[in-house]
Amino acid sequence: MSDGGSIVRQRSTRHRSIAVILIGLGVLLGLLASPAAELATARAASAGAVVVMPADGEVDNVMAGAIESNLATAAEGGAAVLVIRLNTPGGSLESTQRIVSAILAAKVPTIVWVAPAGGFAASAGTFITLSANLAFMAPGTRIGAASPIDGSGNDIPGTLGVKIRNDAIAWIRSIAQERGRPADWAAETVSAAKSSSAAEAVTVGAVDGMAATIEDVIAAADGRTVKVAGADHVLALRGAPVEEVSVNPLAGVLALLADPNVAFILFTIGALALLFELQAPTVLLGVGGVTAIALATIGFVNLPVDAAGLLLVAIGLILLALEPAIPSHGILTIGGVAAFVLGGSALYTQPNGFGPAVRVALPLLVIAAATAAAFGILITTTALRTRRMAAPFGTQPASLAAGTIGEVRRPLEPLGSIYAAGEEWSARTADERPLPRGTPVRVVRTDGLTLVVESDPIRLG
Repeated sequence: MSDGGSIVRQRSTRHRSIAVILIGLGVLLGLLASPAAELATARAASAGAVVVMPADGEVDNVMAGAIESNLATAAEGGAAVLVIRLNTPGGSLESTQRIVSAILAAKVPTIVWVAPAGGFAASAGTFITLSANLAFMAPGTRIGAASPIDGSGNDIPGTLGVKIRNDAIAWIRSIAQERGRPADWAAETVSAAKSSSAAEAVTVGAVDGMAATIEDVIAAADGRTVKVAGADHVLALRGAPVEEVSVNPLAGVLALLADPNVAFILFTIGALALLFELQAPTVLLGVGGVTAIALATIGFVNLPVDAAGLLLVAIGLILLALEPAIPSHGILTIGGVAAFVLGGSALYTQPNGFGPAVRVALPLLVIAAATAAAFGILITTTALRTRRMAAPFGTQPASLAAGTIGEVRRPLEPLGSIYAAGEEWSARTADERPLPRGTPVRVVRTDGLTLVVESDPIRLG
């Protein structure tokens, strides 16, 4: 049992840990206050330049923020046109709405170029392509298949599915009509999941032409009249400098954090680290835990997270961490693993609009649950062994005098702890009988690092 100086040091370390956690949470709030658009700000565009920005991968808040930012930067810099080089399988309905709204309201001419060869503008990408002033496709690309699906990649059933589908049809019709594109073809990409090759899309008028290179795009767009902010605008692109928007490294990190499995792993590691930090302060665990949760939260912001699933994961981790402090003979561990698995499987269940399924991989969920359970069992076993250990040679044993009065803090079954003389002490009952929390006790003797106690008949009476 530690002496008074050790207790003071432990309390000081605990206070430092709490301070570190609070500072980390403040940094987390600061990160969350910065939208993805600000994290992916483009460099200033030159006046009269053709600005080309890549938009690859799933449509999410990171892509939406980057497009919004580049549209604003291109307009402020007086760029001649912003070309969005698009290659996407689809993505979030909310993010798609952000992108389409930004393009329709842009103060700079916009061109969507579906490229490279072999790429596609599927699902949400169809809406984005149709919303641009001009649209071109590289040979070998395709467009369409824009039917809404749920978070599992299946059709949305029932009345909700009908409402979402009809709303998407009306929305894509309005976009096509606004840009002078075939509304019936656009509606079929939603109602019948119609998909077209680049050549077919040009034939039906869904896009304005085919272009294998950015030079082909510029040549095809030069001299065309488009409507920008309600006014006609003639594109004068011949001889204009081409400026490629470099991929922001931070945007790449955000895209990685938005992976559902990465976000889940980071949250699990961070929560466990913080729980262990509060039990045995080391500061390093607190810093690592806060960092992991901050990164996971940034990922969650860009994912369709179900709050109930996240809460279940957190409850499961807390139950696992409480097992060593509240001996339950494995009940807390079993409950923690069950809550953890249920929460992880339901962590991403909200409809995702047009994108592929978003969920935690089952093998990862099983491995994480087994690992967490193993840690819980290991910590519990270690704690029980520690309580039974005799004092090492030369160690000063507990120094409470016999007859000292205390109160059971952790149930004595027969091992537990009592609160006496302003501190918490490891203790066991002299007659091996269990005593519940709150029972008045009296110290009989010390046994190494453990106090031997009995119930106090005077206080009980």
